[in-house]
Amino acid sequence: MEYTLSMTFLTETDDKYTFSLSGVRDNLTEEEVSDLMDIILANDIFISKKGTIASKYGAKVTKRQITKFEI
Repeated sequence: MEYTLSMTFLTETDDKYTFSLSGVRDNLTEEEVSDLMDIILANDIFISKKGTIASKYGAKVTKRQITKFEI
């Protein structure tokens, strides 16, 4: 299984900006994700085409199963 964390922020113009990280642990907690988003906000790491990110909007973890065939 592969897990991807998608974090959605609001920019200073109230537009949504989503940042995704693949290969995350399957047992991430809500608190860990919230803390990570706080760190991203506090350090002003990302700037989107619609301005700097200003606040947290939401987050989700997506699980994807990959089946490889040896042919």
